[in-house]
Amino acid sequence: MKVFLTGGTGFVGQEVQRQLLQKGHQVRLLCHSQKQTAENPDVEIIQGDTTLAESLQAALQGCDVVINLVGIIREFPGRNITFERLHTETTRNLLHAAKVQGVSRFLQMSANGTRSDAITGYHKTKWAAEQLVRESGLDWTIFRPSLIFGKDDMFVNMLAGLIRKLPVVPVMGDGKYRLQPVAVTDVAAGFVNALDTPETSGKTYHCGGPEAYSYNQILDLIGATLGKKSVCKIHQPLLLMKPVVSVMQSLPQFPMTSDQLQMLLEENICDPAEWQKDLQLELTDFKEGISQYLT
Repeated sequence: MKVFLTGGTGFVGQEVQRQLLQKGHQVRLLCHSQKQTAENPDVEIIQGDTTLAESLQAALQGCDVVINLVGIIREFPGRNITFERLHTETTRNLLHAAKVQGVSRFLQMSANGTRSDAITGYHKTKWAAEQLVRESGLDWTIFRPSLIFGKDDMFVNMLAGLIRKLPVVPVMGDGKYRLQPVAVTDVAAGFVNALDTPETSGKTYHCGGPEAYSYNQILDLIGATLGKKSVCKIHQPLLLMKPVVSVMQSLPQFPMTSDQLQMLLEENICDPAEWQKDLQLELTDFKEGISQYLT
């Protein structure tokens, strides 16, 4: 198949691209700059911007499927980087372009926790994008990954950096809220396998790892992987930290926003059984997975 891939230069996108090529698919990769070059002859670079509908008019011509991986975890309104533009407008533009070019198959990256009554702007715009996909009339599949880990991830590597450098690691609240980390290789395999699995059409999949852990447990597992007997933690009272985060989040260098804190406290767990079964996946154990790139 010829796959039109957006977000293909990101953390998940690079792994999706690798697995697509491994399965013999051709990839047309949307990039902002024509200066970017492809390492593989089966990757075609095309310049465009998902937030500018006119730049997509001919971009999808000749493709069989769209895989949309565009997404951000944090907004920078001053640079016009917002959830609304990158999640909702991007999806609307891609769906329109797909219809114009007769591309009927559409795979959408969403996020675990996305729902109609979401609190955060992140989840609200992901939900709006999902609704556009469902109402498009195309042959769609939506994936909702939980926390994604892998060699170049931000979350695990950030925590590993803190554990290496600090004698005491700060934790928001009691640290008992749970996460269900899923390997980037498994997330990518779900997208790629869906291309040859017709029964995935019209389904929304929750994509999580085989086991859920509390935030405290994740810190301890990372610490153990780094050879530490224990990770000393200092728990920050939420009553004090929420106002601090609200004030400091406007600074780009501050590591957390109010939305991110809210999503952390909401937990990030799911039942991946249907996703695992339909896409024939062998899910990667978190402890084994992080040992491959933290040691």
